[in-house]
Amino acid sequence: MASIFTKIIAGEIPSYKIAEDEHFYAFLDIFPLVMGHVLVVPKKEVDRMFDHENDILSKWLVFAKTIAKAIERAIPCQRCGMSVIGLEVPHAHMHLIPIQSADDLNFTRAKLSPGADELKAIQEAILQQL
Repeated sequence: MASIFTKIIAGEIPSYKIAEDEHFYAFLDIFPLVMGHVLVVPKKEVDRMFDHENDILSKWLVFAKTIAKAIERAIPCQRCGMSVIGLEVPHAHMHLIPIQSADDLNFTRAKLSPGADELKAIQEAILQQL
C-alpha cells in the first residue's frame, strides 16, 4: 500500500508544494513544529533514508539546500535545521525547519495547527525566495 507521501506526490492528496524535480518532492508540513517546516521526500518510496542509493542521497542534500536557503530568507530564524527521524511514515523524509534554538527540533513537542490561509502565506513567502 502506498504511503501518504506517495499519495501526495501523485496528487491524490493535496499539498502546499514548495519544489519538485524528477527525484524529490518538497511540501509544507501541515502540522509543523514551527511555521515554515518543510518535508523533502524522495519520489521513490523507501522506508529508511540510508537504504537509498548513494546518488539519491547526495542529490537529496543538494535539492534540500536550495529550499533551506529559501526558508532562511523567508522566515525570521537563526538557521534552517534539518532532521531525519522517519518513525511517523514508512517513507524516508527530511524535515527542514526554521529554528531559533535546538528545542525547535524537539519532535516530542505539540505540533501547530495552522489554517489554510497561514499555510498558503508561508508557502508563498518561501516560493518567492526560491
